[in-house]
Amino acid sequence: MQYRRLGDSGLIVSDLCLGTMIFGDQGARATSEAEAITMIERFIDAGGTFIDTADVYAGGRSEEITGKAIREHREDVVLATKVRFPTNQGKNDMGLSRHHIMKGVHESLKRLATDVIDVLYVHCWDPFTPLEETMRALDDLVREGSVRYLGVSNFKAWQLMKALAISDTRNYVKFVAGQYQYSLVQRDIEYEFTDLCFSEGVGIIPWGPLGGGFLSGKYTRGQRPTDSSAGRLATATSEQAEFWNKRATERNWQIIDAVGAVAEVRGASYAQIALAWLRAQPTVSSVILGARTMEQLEDNLGAADMELSQAEIDQLDRVSELPALYPYVMIDTYGKRSL
Repeated sequence: MQYRRLGDSGLIVSDLCLGTMIFGDQGARATSEAEAITMIERFIDAGGTFIDTADVYAGGRSEEITGKAIREHREDVVLATKVRFPTNQGKNDMGLSRHHIMKGVHESLKRLATDVIDVLYVHCWDPFTPLEETMRALDDLVREGSVRYLGVSNFKAWQLMKALAISDTRNYVKFVAGQYQYSLVQRDIEYEFTDLCFSEGVGIIPWGPLGGGFLSGKYTRGQRPTDSSAGRLATATSEQAEFWNKRATERNWQIIDAVGAVAEVRGASYAQIALAWLRAQPTVSSVILGARTMEQLEDNLGAADMELSQAEIDQLDRVSELPALYPYVMIDTYGKRSL
């Protein structure tokens, strides 16, 4: 396992982070409590220090299971959770108001059986609440000792920049982590966020690093998954079919082919190559593993010390390159200056 600073903060985290979204869930493809605890212990034994959960994962069960599993390892774990989405039926049981943030965090602390959250993410933009109210509430949580560091997820670039500006002008604690969907088949954040986060010292924490399982190598061109083992990529519902149609593009199949070529030379799995590519990105502090089973976790951990060559990175960059869009292409073409 390797370790990095979380953004420009002084906090050191493992550059693989264990995600717990389906731990304790009631769905058919969930991870049971017993297996989840075993997986968390295995991650810690492998040198992993960064664990990610949220108040809404499995209706709070994920936090409870995570808290139970890390009880004997609490001082060695950087524990992250989130606040924003509905946790009950009340009108104030959602959002980024001072009311919901304060109530939500203290309920999370109880479920996690801890006295402090190491990294608290705001889980999504709230169109109702003024950012000043949100940032002041977050700052108060850090000052009172309930939270140590702050992160953001699912904000637009201008929204994140505005939040950072508020923190600067009012001397509030700033966001040091940004959790966004990012993978070889989902590089959209590179249009704005990689430059923004590099400039402002916000470490990117990718979720969905395998593109919803598409980059695992278990799907092949021309073979549409139909059985239940295909999970989200199955055709059981219109939502799943839409997801498959979005993923099964010629560009993405070319990415799969390139990942497979590197994997074959390396004697590695497709997932390990996809994770290693993300670990090589300069703005990435840690990559969230969405493993559902111990077998998947063991495979993902094989990426912990894998360093791709620059030639391999360039090969994967070329095949997954984003379309040139305005104004970025104009800036790149006409906006350069030199002395």
